[in-house]
Amino acid sequence: MIPELGQFALILALLLAALQAFFGIVGPALKRDRWMAAVTPAVTGQFVMVATSMGCLVTSFVNNDFSVRYVAENSNSALPLFYRVAALWGAHSGSLILWIFLLACWSIAAAIGTSRLPQAFAARVIGVLGVISFGFLLYTLATSNPFLRLDPPWPDGESLNPVLQDPGLAGHPPVLYTGYVGLAVAFAFAGAAMLEGRLDREWARWTRPWTTAAWAFLSCGIALGSWWAYYTLGWGGFWFWDPVENASFMPWLMATALIHSLAVTEKRGLFKSWTLLLAVLAFSLSLVGTFLVRSGVLVSVHSFAASPSRGSFILTFLVIMIGSALALYAWRAPLLKSEAGFELTARESFLLFNNILLVTACATVFAGTLAPLISGALNLGKLSVGPPYFNPTFLLSILPLLALLSVGIHTSWKRGNLGNRARLLIVTLIAAAVIGCGVVFGCFTGGRVLSPIGVGLGVWIILSSLIDPIDRLRRRITIPRAVLGMTLAHIGLGIFVISITSVEAFTAERDVALAQGGTTQLGAYQFQFEGVKPIEGPNYSGVGGTVVVTRDGALVAVMHPEKRQYWVQQTVTTHAAIRMYRVSNVLVALGQDLGDGRWSLRLQVRPLVSFIWLAAFIMAAGGMLAISDRRYRLARAPAPAAIPPAAVTRGEAG
Repeated sequence: MIPELGQFALILALLLAALQAFFGIVGPALKRDRWMAAVTPAVTGQFVMVATSMGCLVTSFVNNDFSVRYVAENSNSALPLFYRVAALWGAHSGSLILWIFLLACWSIAAAIGTSRLPQAFAARVIGVLGVISFGFLLYTLATSNPFLRLDPPWPDGESLNPVLQDPGLAGHPPVLYTGYVGLAVAFAFAGAAMLEGRLDREWARWTRPWTTAAWAFLSCGIALGSWWAYYTLGWGGFWFWDPVENASFMPWLMATALIHSLAVTEKRGLFKSWTLLLAVLAFSLSLVGTFLVRSGVLVSVHSFAASPSRGSFILTFLVIMIGSALALYAWRAPLLKSEAGFELTARESFLLFNNILLVTACATVFAGTLAPLISGALNLGKLSVGPPYFNPTFLLSILPLLALLSVGIHTSWKRGNLGNRARLLIVTLIAAAVIGCGVVFGCFTGGRVLSPIGVGLGVWIILSSLIDPIDRLRRRITIPRAVLGMTLAHIGLGIFVISITSVEAFTAERDVALAQGGTTQLGAYQFQFEGVKPIEGPNYSGVGGTVVVTRDGALVAVMHPEKRQYWVQQTVTTHAAIRMYRVSNVLVALGQDLGDGRWSLRLQVRPLVSFIWLAAFIMAAGGMLAISDRRYRLARAPAPAAIPPAAVTRGEAG
């Protein structure tokens, strides 16, 4: 009866989400205190029911209950226990349960966090989250129920997709979904502000830590996915502008813009309507990503199986949510005017440029991702959009952004006076240029035209980010956690820019065919192929190669790439061998058996590639450090004053 218990809990969660939405939205509108007070028990009950449902599904996987269709299609008695648990989110229906569970976690956290805010506003936040929960729960029960039975039960299951039988599977989807779903909280705060018709600096201060936390999780999730693809798929790349990769990257870009816009709203009370729009768009893009992954309209190695009914349901839900939010925005945005000004060189201007460039970059990715879909819908033929489009168009927005960042963090609010730091910025710029040229022409050889610029910009970001903390330490001034977090995040960005520039400019790769004892050269590295031998795992067999890597006669590593064939699906997968030597990653992937003892091998040397993922985690750590700042730990926030109608006519609101 465990599957039936899980389904019953899911139905109860749906009913509680409906109550949560009703009491949270209607209660404040009618000024019913008891209705508003009922929101917290409703969200708590929904969390308990969703957790129960997820626990039942995990139990079905652990017990190899092949009478459950979803378990039979995604697990097998030979599958190790670790992967049986992780298989829960290895396909469409189970990953939706994970999504809903994480949304319930964010909702209960928001209920706790907003308990110190005005009751009506807090109830509206939880009410909006209830609407989102209701939509996804209804979608799951109507089109993607993971508890459907098989009669008769299968004797054994089909097993998990072999590509997903990797430790990275255990971390990437939960962390990525936590970031995806976390943007719903920022959306809920924006929705509550628009429903209430009031927004001020306090609202930005309430919203900012939730947005930053979601952004940090999304950063880590994207990095884990890139790392997993790098060492699992066997081709040695870390980003291919795949539609599903883009589906997670677009909300990240919009959330980055939102964080910086919230900083202006919190500090100066400006960009109110723009900030609201960014909050709506950030979560809207996470819904668009859900549609792209689960509808089957775009082909990707990461997407789930196509289903017209699922795609239609998501599209309808997406249109309702985004349409309602934009309609509410169109109604309320005119009330959020401000006559406060700032100079062109002020920090507000730099943050505005930051937002424009980030939104432009997001728009270029969005256009490239949907172009094949639009081309097909208009019968214009098959269109493939890849790196030749994305790389140059994305750089057009990002390069100016990186250049402006190092200056913008030191300008003052409103007046834009750099003061004594102008000289320090010039010194750091010269030092960055020298270091950039030294890295490109000294540490490495060759490169591209933009290589010194990319490395130089990355170094400049790091050096300029250290100016303020060092100055505060020199003057023995306490450094707020918000400043430390911003500094750490920007240092992470600088490391990322240096790393990705080096990888793109100095990667060496080669595909070769070698017999046992054969050798080849790649850059300064020598590779000797020692042949292959049979291997066997818990649910697969295959061959493992041995490759001895040396540099200048010194041993670097003995590497063991593998080709695995999984018994149930009869699927062959490639598992590359990767070893970090100094600051470069050496990769060896075993290809096809060419006969006569000869095998094809893919060899790569990628400098600083591991620092790409390290940089992402540093940025995320900076975000989490920033939200621990004391100004976000309030005893109770006062209710913001409503915008008087007369102020709107006089243009004095905000």
